[in-house]
Amino acid sequence: MSAMNPLRITAFASGRGSNLLAILKNIEEGAINARVVGVISNNSKSGALQMAYGRGISGYHITRRHFSADEDYEQHILDVLAELGTDLVILAGYMKMMPERVVRAYKNRMLNIHPALLPAFGGKGLYGQHVHEAVLEYGCKVSGVTVHLVDADYDTGAPVLQRCVPVKDDDTPTTLAARILQVEHEIYSEAIRLFADDKIRIEGRRVRTLP
Repeated sequence: MSAMNPLRITAFASGRGSNLLAILKNIEEGAINARVVGVISNNSKSGALQMAYGRGISGYHITRRHFSADEDYEQHILDVLAELGTDLVILAGYMKMMPERVVRAYKNRMLNIHPALLPAFGGKGLYGQHVHEAVLEYGCKVSGVTVHLVDADYDTGAPVLQRCVPVKDDDTPTTLAARILQVEHEIYSEAIRLFADDKIRIEGRRVRTLP
């Protein structure tokens, strides 16, 4: 994207939106040539939606139970993304499975962040605190963070960036989660910056970054 055309991002989030806030701060400080044009949440009371309203960003409460059919629900999401002129979709603590139809429409233009080094400790049921509990139970000495492309399954898309976080002998799921969250806030913005600066090349399952 050129300086005249910042990357247009729509974020999906279910909770407080700490990753979204870190991204917004980096954008506001000029570290990423991008603009968050919309926030979509399945939770009407999510912190992410309140954050959007407070910053004048378009916010949408969209949940499957508001629609009589899957097709209507999926089409509504696609319509909103199109109306916003979305270039990149980011999942920032979004606790619902993204419909495959939406994933296909934004193939290689949808990112998620996971609090472990995929493919380890990923998949259905492994999210949030459950991931850190599993890492500690397994006795791992290293955990980390993965930003990856989204595909039709849980946590199986190609990694864009990964970063290690050491596991301390006295770690609990809470202390490990806190240190990993700090890295999440850094690495997600780094990955988005690569997309905004057109430094991502996708070759099959491999994501290559340009200097």
